[in-house]
Amino acid sequence: MPLIHIPKSWEISEREVTPETIFMNRRRFVTSLIGVGLGASLLPLTGCNSNSESISQSSPGLNHVYPGLTRNPNFAQVNRPITEEDLATKYNNFYEYGGTKSIWQSAQRLPLDNWKVEVSGLVKNPRIYDLDDLEKKFPIEERVYRFRCVEAWAMVVPWVGFPMKLLMADVEPLSNAKFVRFTSFYDPKITKGPGILSQFYPWPYTEGLRIEEMANDLAFFATGIYGKSLPKQNGAPLRQVIPWKYGFKGAKSIVKIEFVEKQPETFWHKISPNEYGFEANVNPDKPHPRWSQATERIVGPGSSFSWETRPTIVYNGYGEYVASLYA
Repeated sequence: MPLIHIPKSWEISEREVTPETIFMNRRRFVTSLIGVGLGASLLPLTGCNSNSESISQSSPGLNHVYPGLTRNPNFAQVNRPITEEDLATKYNNFYEYGGTKSIWQSAQRLPLDNWKVEVSGLVKNPRIYDLDDLEKKFPIEERVYRFRCVEAWAMVVPWVGFPMKLLMADVEPLSNAKFVRFTSFYDPKITKGPGILSQFYPWPYTEGLRIEEMANDLAFFATGIYGKSLPKQNGAPLRQVIPWKYGFKGAKSIVKIEFVEKQPETFWHKISPNEYGFEANVNPDKPHPRWSQATERIVGPGSSFSWETRPTIVYNGYGEYVASLYA
């Protein structure tokens, strides 16, 4: 008797996955510096900005192909087309390298040689992993996830990597570890932020999760995308993917993971806590202070004005996995 697959609320068909070329430019921020001087303060004025700059058809940095890659069948369908690869690797935010959606060329400055990831804090087994350690120790798989930016644009991306809970099991957090802080690579001699205001940002980029969120089945460390290694502009060589939260929660180019007792301060929350909350779950009923989150624009070819608009789904459609965390 043939099996009948009944799609879950979060599933989309592969033909609907967002193209890769659009995924890679997540946020454009227009910032305003008030009271420049010894006591300068920074007030970001982020807009729901959609940059429709032309996108080249070549995707740099995708130099390693994962042989024998298996797509996890539990995370294979999301009832939307997968975003074209060149879009997802050319339309993205990476503030260390600029404030527009076309930072992929500047991001090639990111050095990847001898990359290390330090895991420390309240754990039984502190570790320093290199890239070979990560890909040999933890089973690598592909997962198709929705991706939702706080700026109200969206994609569908096939990520390559491993569940965060596997790393947790390896380092064994202590009972008093309640949160996890993630720190991105930053070197002012190499990175190139968005103009003069960049010097006032709280570098390095940091993000955080509750330990229960990191242990959730959905929480993922990505080492690749579209069956290949992550391009630098997508957060190579290791980034967070938290599909039920807005994209800024996914730290890129991670160099440090710390298990801590108290909620850590994070980059955008420190800059503007009323706009970028620590939790940052996708929620159509909770508008950003300067725009609605009730709908989202699906990144696609052509001008952003032609992109399809769809209703936003609470938790980005992953409620059956994560709603209990916030009951």
